[in-house]
Amino acid sequence: MAASSNKQRKPRKPTRKQAEDAVSTLLLWAGEDTRREGLLDTPKRVAKAYEDWFSGYKSDPVQYLKRTFEEVEGYDEMIVLRDIGFESHCEHHMAPIIGKAHVGYLPNNKVVGISKLARVVEAFARRFQVQEKMTAQIANCIQDVLQPKGVGVVIEAVHQCMTTRGIHKTDVSMVTSQMVGTFRKDARTRGEFLRMIDAKR
Repeated sequence: MAASSNKQRKPRKPTRKQAEDAVSTLLLWAGEDTRREGLLDTPKRVAKAYEDWFSGYKSDPVQYLKRTFEEVEGYDEMIVLRDIGFESHCEHHMAPIIGKAHVGYLPNNKVVGISKLARVVEAFARRFQVQEKMTAQIANCIQDVLQPKGVGVVIEAVHQCMTTRGIHKTDVSMVTSQMVGTFRKDARTRGEFLRMIDAKR
């Protein structure tokens, strides 16, 4: 007898109609009347919004980094993209996470278009997330594909699961960082990166 696989099959994706019905159910559960004028099209609007908010599931961040440039005249200093705005959602409460990512890497004979770094952030952000995991995903993806000497990622974000519910602390932001390669091993490289993302603040 063949050994049974412990790998669970991914649940089948619901239809658009099922998604809209689920929104109607939540509205009813909250105490609303889904027949009133203002809510008649809400299930359709929410389903459409989900297609935008969670478009990251249809994106492959690795592909954004595949096209690189080697004609950089020997440039080997740090490259940093600051203040990459993003919107994500907490996987625990489905509440928005709004913040900025700062990404830096030390190239190893090749660089990537800067817009591609922002697209990597966007691809991971537009999924249900935990900020710590998202920070590591961005850094590891850049390191794995570009193979630079090192990567640094810092994310600052406000979590509405904390600001609009529960403890209701509105002036709190969370900061996470992931340092890979030289950014982790060399305090001078790490310090330079942190100074660059903090410049003019």
